[in-house]
Amino acid sequence: MNGIRDALIITKRQLLQLTRVPEVLIFTTIQPVMFVLLFRYVFGGLGVGIKGGYVQLLMPGIFVQTVAFTLAATAQGLAQDMEKGLIDRFRSLPIARSAVVVGRTLGDGLLNIVVLVVMGLAGFIVGWRPTSGVFHILLGFLMLLFFGYSLSWAGIFAGLISKDARVVANVSFLFIFPLTFLSNAFASTTSMPKALQYFAEWNPVSTMVAAARQLFGFHNTFGVTAHSLPSEHPIQTSLVYMVLIMGIFIPLSVRRYKTASSR
Repeated sequence: MNGIRDALIITKRQLLQLTRVPEVLIFTTIQPVMFVLLFRYVFGGLGVGIKGGYVQLLMPGIFVQTVAFTLAATAQGLAQDMEKGLIDRFRSLPIARSAVVVGRTLGDGLLNIVVLVVMGLAGFIVGWRPTSGVFHILLGFLMLLFFGYSLSWAGIFAGLISKDARVVANVSFLFIFPLTFLSNAFASTTSMPKALQYFAEWNPVSTMVAAARQLFGFHNTFGVTAHSLPSEHPIQTSLVYMVLIMGIFIPLSVRRYKTASSR
């Protein structure tokens, strides 16, 4: 119980930072909305033949891309704390060893709630209309939050092993961008070369996008991996990916935190 209390205190500290520096929250929400408007109106012609238009295919992809960027935000934020000496201060306090890393992931997860609400409203304004019913829509958003939360643990580990906050931010984006653009997030994978289709359709981002589309009531299209596990069971496959990511990075992050020192 003490560990949970300590983690919640760290989460509260992180949320209070948003009230003191509201520009962080503003720019965190503006960027995804800009992506929505950009793809909706610049690439809207790709929606020819899609029931409901391109925006129905687009929004789940934008949602997943945004929560996937949690990895980079978490890594950069923790790396900055390391540079400022905050980690050494936290480690000198009589709190649970896992409290700092758990608290940061919870804080980033709560921020994602605000971002997804803003994006959902922006998507609704430009024509996105989920058709699956309230329960499935809420389940879709819960899965998106869980996906972002699982990736934040990879960000925790990256932040703890990095030597510079700027470097870890750039490396994290270099990792996330191929995963999001070599996926089904913004267009069907069927137009890709076959070799890329295998990667794109088994990509965790693609399975999460497919899961979100299914939960929001949109039909998925797969290429060479049609009738495979990701295409027929994207929800279950996404959950397996999330559990695997956390199963790998939670113990690695907690172990690394015990020996990490500020720079």
